[in-house]
Amino acid sequence: MTEPIYLSLIIPAYNAADILEKNLTVLLNYINRQPFLSEVIIVDDGSDDHGATEKIAKNAGCVFLRNHKNMGKGAAVRNGMKHASGKFRIFTDADIPYELGTIENMLIYLDEWGCEMVVGDRNLQGSCYFLEISKLRRLTSLFFSWFVGTIVTSSFFDTQCGIKGFHENSARFIFDHCRINGFAFDVEVLYIALKQKMEIKRIPVKSRNQGKSTVHVFKHGIIMFFDLFRIKFFHCSGCYKKSKQGHVSSSSSTVRNETRPPALAHNN
Repeated sequence: MTEPIYLSLIIPAYNAADILEKNLTVLLNYINRQPFLSEVIIVDDGSDDHGATEKIAKNAGCVFLRNHKNMGKGAAVRNGMKHASGKFRIFTDADIPYELGTIENMLIYLDEWGCEMVVGDRNLQGSCYFLEISKLRRLTSLFFSWFVGTIVTSSFFDTQCGIKGFHENSARFIFDHCRINGFAFDVEVLYIALKQKMEIKRIPVKSRNQGKSTVHVFKHGIIMFFDLFRIKFFHCSGCYKKSKQGHVSSSSSTVRNETRPPALAHNN
């Protein structure tokens, strides 16, 4: 009998061959030391790198998927989630930005605590996050976070943290209903989870790496704000209201904000 896959790690990539080459080995060395079966899925979002991303992924023994054209991070993550087989599913960025112990902490909350979704939050006590950005981008980011947290997702202010984890049932429902292809897809993911009254755990994160951002303040900023109103429109149109099979909702969403993670279940 084939051992079931415990963890699927999805990494969206767009013209990120160099970044993957520098960081993928670190991730795989960590994953291969864990006492469970995993798969790493690299989703190339239409890169024009002459197959460099595919070569790196396949040489590393990863599952490789490709969008036929550049569609956006949301489309890439959705493609990876659709093909994932793991009981638990986590997506993160190609530069593997956070300490790898974050993966273990997420699995503890998903598996042992029974949370349906776990998200990194750089604003929580215990986080250590270094980021060199311009004053304009910092102000834009703060305003976007405030707007999203106030208007769209209630208490969530760090929707854009680049690591989120899901139970397979939650992932299947959320990504079957997602429609946003761009960077605002993180907001949509949280919005759907909140509307479905899923149990969500926020955890602090610590940076291990800072890759070059592909976000352009004006170009992507305008698109992201437009997408926020699209999310509201989709909700009002009933796109997110279908009951999730096998999911028993509580009377309201449960958001756990403990800043101290539990002891790690797996020692290396």
